[in-house]
Amino acid sequence: MLSPIALHGFLPKFGAVKMNVEIWSDVVCPWCYIGKRRFETALAKFAHREDVSVVWRSFELDPQAPRQFDGTLDDLLARKYRLPRAEAAAMNANVTSLAAAEGLTYHLEQARPSNTFDAHRLIHLAAHHGLQGEAKERLLRAYFTDGLAIGDADVLAELAAEIGLDKGEARDVLAGNAYADEVRADEGRAAAFGVRGVPFVVIDERVGVSGAQSSEVFLQALEQAWAASASPVAMTGQENAGACDGDSCEVPA
Repeated sequence: MLSPIALHGFLPKFGAVKMNVEIWSDVVCPWCYIGKRRFETALAKFAHREDVSVVWRSFELDPQAPRQFDGTLDDLLARKYRLPRAEAAAMNANVTSLAAAEGLTYHLEQARPSNTFDAHRLIHLAAHHGLQGEAKERLLRAYFTDGLAIGDADVLAELAAEIGLDKGEARDVLAGNAYADEVRADEGRAAAFGVRGVPFVVIDERVGVSGAQSSEVFLQALEQAWAASASPVAMTGQENAGACDGDSCEVPA
């Protein structure tokens, strides 16, 4: 349960926009890409969609992850959950099937597990230029579909250029510490909400949705938040449904 008192004053205002949606996710979280598509489906059906602003918040599933993991995603899951490799492969096959139902193509056999801190910094750079949504989508596709090493600065700079950012500026950002504070601020805000798994959606600091819920649940949450006035924050959907369940989407203990 989220606390409206603890959250008061956090959310920035967006002029005439009447509804603010914050979504915490990581770019190597398979449920986060699925949840993104399901939320977008719900938003397309929402009568007041033109009055909604979506902000993507940084969340690292494993802040201690190496810049590049030496092995496959199956290897990583098998090691993390102490499973036979065949069982880890079956988990990835299952989430790949669920992603396909949302129109997403996962090639998890090609995925290159990486540290995502720099990817999140790049998303903040993109936000500065009004391209945050484009950066989020491209990074997710780069990891899950294209098998790119999103922990590599050269790869990130190329992806930045693809979405219209200046490659030189992206390289400068990645070579230094720019936007590190913004990533940490997002993570601190997640901690204030008590977020332990992603995706996690907060609408107008009033309605929270945990996990990659169905588009119907997301639509219900949007409508609930629109209708709400000063009611306490309410959780919609089952706890952790589709979040950190049978995949890599969990925060290390």
